[in-house]
Amino acid sequence: MSTATPPKHDSQSKPSRVPHAAKLYHNLVPAYQALWPAVAGKNIRAAVGSLELEQDAKVLEVGVGTGLSLPSYPRHIRLTGIDLSESMLAEAETLIDENHWDHISVQPMNAEQLDFDDNQFDVVTAFHTVSVVSNPAKMMGEIVRVCRPGGQILIINHFRSENPLIARVVDSAGNVTRRLGWRTDLELQEVLKELPIRVDERYKPNPFSFFTIMKATCKPD
Repeated sequence: MSTATPPKHDSQSKPSRVPHAAKLYHNLVPAYQALWPAVAGKNIRAAVGSLELEQDAKVLEVGVGTGLSLPSYPRHIRLTGIDLSESMLAEAETLIDENHWDHISVQPMNAEQLDFDDNQFDVVTAFHTVSVVSNPAKMMGEIVRVCRPGGQILIINHFRSENPLIARVVDSAGNVTRRLGWRTDLELQEVLKELPIRVDERYKPNPFSFFTIMKATCKPD
């Protein structure tokens, strides 16, 4: 594989690929980088480790952001990261260059319309992404489409609590969080409905966590 750093992308060259111009995401980069290790890093490292990724496995991370999840992956795989925000991808490219990660590449792409052929990846991951896209069900459909039959899907995200009291409390913050770009009322079954996957595990990393970890097998026989 080439050790060259993936080229920087000109945000003006593909305006249709970045419909919200990523201005909000650009402004959020410093806070995102500061909060990520404490909020999500430990869960991602443990979940990725549990996948037991094979040599040269083709892995896609949807919503790679600034690349703060990238150290969680082993170096013996081939990892592609995509994100809508070119500001965040610029940070990821710097991280890749600094660490000489020739097994990783990133590129701008819409999670709801992936530019990959069917059945291209052995594993597809998405961390805290499904609740920030415009159409979560469409994103999940794309994840399943590009994952090979028998491949693995790993999702970590906040989903609406099955406890009615907790759900009502969290839902009350919905007007605020939607202005910031994410939903608090997304239900897991809403995004999995009728998809050809088998949910193998669904759990919270601890009883007090807001986040759910879901592991599934894609298009099982």
